[in-house]
Amino acid sequence: MPDSMSEMLRQDMQCEGLLECFHNLKEIDKDVFRLLNEASEPLTVDEIADEIDRERSTAYRSVKRLMQAGFIQKEQVNYDQGGYYHVYLPRDADEIAQEMQRMLNDWYAQMGQLIGEFSEKYGDTSSQPPTVES
Repeated sequence: MPDSMSEMLRQDMQCEGLLECFHNLKEIDKDVFRLLNEASEPLTVDEIADEIDRERSTAYRSVKRLMQAGFIQKEQVNYDQGGYYHVYLPRDADEIAQEMQRMLNDWYAQMGQLIGEFSEKYGDTSSQPPTVES
């Protein structure tokens, strides 16, 4: 991820870059998210691990990060004889986009306030005489 906003604005970002930018997700998280979006049905962690050719624990950590970020959801599937397992599927893309837009609007408002504070603190000081220390 770029170190500054100016670097971020100069880079050629793809839409999956939003996952990294908004939620500090990793490349593997983007791969898992893409996989779940392309899958015809929800997948288990074991199926995800097989598809991305990683250990189950690595796939689970990625799934957990994506769930915490609100990009995927978990569903429970019950066995007829008792017991259950979980499958994972992507959340609605429009809902995710609306949440990211709200987050961006909040960030924009905060940055605007900070810029205003910066201007008040360091702005036009030419009308004030310089202070001389003895």
